[in-house]
Amino acid sequence: MSSRSSPFDTLPPLAARAGHELPFVQPSSYLRPSSRARTVPPVAPPMSPIDEEQMQGLKGVRDFLRVRTSYDVLPLSFRLIILDNELLIKKSLNILIQNGIVSAPLWDSKRSKFAGLLTATDYINLIQYYCQFPEQIDNVDKFTLSSLRSIEKAIGVTPIETVSVHPSKPLYEACSRMLRTRARRIPLVDIDDETGRETVVSVITQYRILKFIAVNTEQYTSLLKKTVREIGLGTYTDIKTGSMTQPVLEIINTMVSNNISAVPIVDKNNVVLNVFEAVDVIPIINTGVVEELESSVGEALAKRGEDFGGIYTCQEDDRLDSIFITLRQSRMHRLVVIDDNWHLKGIISLSDILKYVLFHGDEGSYFPSS
Repeated sequence: MSSRSSPFDTLPPLAARAGHELPFVQPSSYLRPSSRARTVPPVAPPMSPIDEEQMQGLKGVRDFLRVRTSYDVLPLSFRLIILDNELLIKKSLNILIQNGIVSAPLWDSKRSKFAGLLTATDYINLIQYYCQFPEQIDNVDKFTLSSLRSIEKAIGVTPIETVSVHPSKPLYEACSRMLRTRARRIPLVDIDDETGRETVVSVITQYRILKFIAVNTEQYTSLLKKTVREIGLGTYTDIKTGSMTQPVLEIINTMVSNNISAVPIVDKNNVVLNVFEAVDVIPIINTGVVEELESSVGEALAKRGEDFGGIYTCQEDDRLDSIFITLRQSRMHRLVVIDDNWHLKGIISLSDILKYVLFHGDEGSYFPSS
């Protein structure tokens, strides 16, 4: 009896089909470990209790900044002075001094738009312009605020980015933009939904933001018990210094060439005596006497107003929570780090504090999208 053939009997074995040759695999090959080295991720050591507390405090502050807006930082009542872009630079100086302020938003009346922020840096650039182009001294009094950008190009400095933020945006975003552009203050600019017209609401500074944090999040800042040395807060190398007898113009050149806003003044033993700040330039050039720039640092600092709050110091063993206590109680703009004998060790800027609070352990979000 003949057997019925299956239709599959006519197909050749798999190995015999052209283009379908299969490699010979032993069953044990499926069980053999791959020769390729596998990278085992390192196991992070457990955090110490103080580290856990530190991160808990930082997270609490960050969560606070994400739910509060820039508008929340503003006091119940405040005064805002906005300067027209076509105002003479000389007149702008008088306005700042008469009103006891060191910066002001600029307004382009021709385009009805926010045009930037006037700060002490702009006046320092004007001094640099005079030094590089002394033949233009007679024209300096004719410069308007709109000339500031041309002055920057002439002396070869990088223009400060015109940055602003909407007052209803999270405060975290305002902080991020300030740190990204190295700005120490940021204007709050609202835009009318119907007309598209801009309105400058106010200006907030790093100091005001940090004080807002210190006052409203004490339950979190009190957890920041690690010392300045432990968290590496501040700058401790290549610190530019000056002396009391040095001409003011030399200190200004130091600030411009190193893109810094303050220079510690020390004696021959590196003992801190004072700090020359960018804002100290304003009353000096307001006299209109060029020779004032050749006066000594000591003479210039003696002309500070009675409202000057002094310089603030700390040591490397001071804790971050104590710095926030100082911010809560005083108008502090930087900390000079000293040892027991007042020798200069380092400088802690408000930017250093803000950057640590916002991004330590979470550096990936340092530059969030706008």
